[in-house]
Amino acid sequence: MGIRIDKWLWAARFFKTRARAKEAIDGGKVHLNGQRTKPAREVAIGDTLRIRQGWDEKIVVVSALSEQRRGAPEAQALYEETAESVARREQEASQRKMAGQQVRTEGRPTKRDRRMIHRFKEEGSS
Repeated sequence: MGIRIDKWLWAARFFKTRARAKEAIDGGKVHLNGQRTKPAREVAIGDTLRIRQGWDEKIVVVSALSEQRRGAPEAQALYEETAESVARREQEASQRKMAGQQVRTEGRPTKRDRRMIHRFKEEGSS
């Protein structure tokens, strides 16, 4: 016996509402055992879910079922994230962090950028 996947995702606190869980499932952001799924599909203990949320993609194995949304510690007991999923998420997060330290190219120049531009122009005109 299983439980609807949208209800389980909501109870496991992956999504704030069942409607958001349904949108993610319909948008192809949730895969059950490697296949796209529908919100009414039942999930059972031992099933593997691939859930994409923003930049992160989690691969979790269902370890318990619940129709009620409870506190975060109880919700985390409903699933177990695979070790390779955790490692990949941490690696991608560090890559994003490193990429964020590069020079930004869009938007208005900062005060520091403007000072450097003025210095450059003054040196060139002399």
